[in-house]
Amino acid sequence: MSTPFYVSPQQAMADRAEYARKGIARGRSLVVLQYADGIVFVGENPSRALHKFSEIYDRIGFAAAGKYNEYENLRIGGVRYADLRGYTYDRDDVTARGLANVYAQTLGTIFSSAGEKPYEVELVVAEVGATAAGDQIYRLPHDGSIVDEHGSVAVGGNAEQISGFLDQRHRDGMTLSEALKLAVQALSSQANGAEKTIPAERLEVAVLDRTRSQQRKFKRIRGRQLSRLLEADVPAAAQADAVSNDEAPEDAEE
Repeated sequence: MSTPFYVSPQQAMADRAEYARKGIARGRSLVVLQYADGIVFVGENPSRALHKFSEIYDRIGFAAAGKYNEYENLRIGGVRYADLRGYTYDRDDVTARGLANVYAQTLGTIFSSAGEKPYEVELVVAEVGATAAGDQIYRLPHDGSIVDEHGSVAVGGNAEQISGFLDQRHRDGMTLSEALKLAVQALSSQANGAEKTIPAERLEVAVLDRTRSQQRKFKRIRGRQLSRLLEADVPAAAQADAVSNDEAPEDAEE
């Protein structure tokens, strides 16, 4: 009988982490930014049906990079957790921090299990507060760790370069138009210093807008609204019109 090949636990974990990182790197990057009136999600996504950003609960949004089927399962689980907790206790008891803890436990268990491969996903859970100081953004890598982010965060294939770009240029109190254009500029930057062009129809954009009168703050921005915000000089009145409440909020799916 041959002797089984021995792999140290440290090497096994390193191999699993490398496997997950390579899977995530094959996906398109996305960014989440704070702006004056909330939080904006921006990513390149040619699909109109397979969303990277979704509503989880009243003030909570979800963003993910990596394998769609894996992060979609996590999203559905998050919606069920939020609905159950809000129904059992109170809607205010559903928080981004609690949801991030649930996702961290799930990802950590899968990552450390020898019986299945690690998830090739990286998540962002964001909650908009009554003021900018109350905003919360949590990044969850493939291993289930939680990183408390402030201002801006990027995940996906080119996240390190994009994060450096945003750290230098993002500032507090930006308008939605300014934050959106900065996000597109960051996503367009290349490692060689050049820039690619991302047309508006290939962008997926959503916001958690604290100024909305509805209890649910999540809203997608597309079509003419998105085009107006991406124009070079957008007056304040046009911005307000672009994020008006003339569309019903997107329903959280289960």
